[in-house]
Amino acid sequence: MLAAALTFFLVMDPLGNVPLFLTALRNTPEERRQWVILRELLIALGIMVAFLFAGRGLLQLLSIDNGALVAAGGVILLLIAIRMVFPTPERNLREPHTDDEPFIVPLAVPYVAGPSLLAVEVVLVSQNPDQWPAYLGALILSWLVTAAILYMSGFLRRVVGDKTLIAIERLMGMILVILAVQMMFQGIADFFGR
Repeated sequence: MLAAALTFFLVMDPLGNVPLFLTALRNTPEERRQWVILRELLIALGIMVAFLFAGRGLLQLLSIDNGALVAAGGVILLLIAIRMVFPTPERNLREPHTDDEPFIVPLAVPYVAGPSLLAVEVVLVSQNPDQWPAYLGALILSWLVTAAILYMSGFLRRVVGDKTLIAIERLMGMILVILAVQMMFQGIADFFGR
């Protein structure tokens, strides 16, 4: 459960999302920002929990092999992790901001409940379907830590600064690269080992 929680936490990347949240909320009145953050985090949790339970059924409906899923999840995670470690102006993780108060996009999806997190959920549940209570607990635990960090995003940015947040995001990206490569190797081994 703790390993899954750590994986979910790293993929959610709350410290890397702090500047993204603040940018997306810059035109939102200050008295509404905390409410908007809380609302978006709850929406993201609902999406993640729904995908935790429905994702496996969707894969069975599409007849997707577990080995292919694990390898594809690793590829997606690798691409996200490389963009975390080596962002470029053309291909970074930032979404264009709007002048309105954000709703679901981009805060809930893709910043918190992004495609890489949903892929990791499906991979884990597909590998061990009877372990779903542990994965649900891990998801909620990692969401709680992520929610606390993002809820205090304005304070956190003032205390540690943008450079420290960027350095932590790069470190998380490097850890995710290793995890992604392991997932790809495992998916290839599952495919050829059957």
